[in-house]
Amino acid sequence: MNSGEFLSEYFPILVFIAIAAGISIAMIVGSWISGIRRPDREKLTPYECGFDAFTDARHKFDVRFYLVAILFIIFDLEIAFLFPWAVSLGETGVFAFWSMMVFLGVLTIGFIYEWKKGALDWE
Repeated sequence: MNSGEFLSEYFPILVFIAIAAGISIAMIVGSWISGIRRPDREKLTPYECGFDAFTDARHKFDVRFYLVAILFIIFDLEIAFLFPWAVSLGETGVFAFWSMMVFLGVLTIGFIYEWKKGALDWE
């Protein structure tokens, strides 16, 4: 295979990447140009972690932030296991099905336990 054939096989991929990059740049520039910027006190307040991120790091905050983070990790890992399992379910058989049902049951029991303990209630 000479270099001309090699490049011609990958040319559609290069075109696709160029178009995707062009559209992405156009959307970013378009939103930056057309966006209305009126920062006020409410827009500049912290919204993600619940407290000002640029103060002393040694102050106390609610333990529920940790619980929410742990729940996110648990269910994120659950999804990471579910997708490959669902794709290969036809080849793996009944044992893989029931193994995943046990896994999902344990996660569900843990979720119900946290719910009953009030870990998910936010004031």
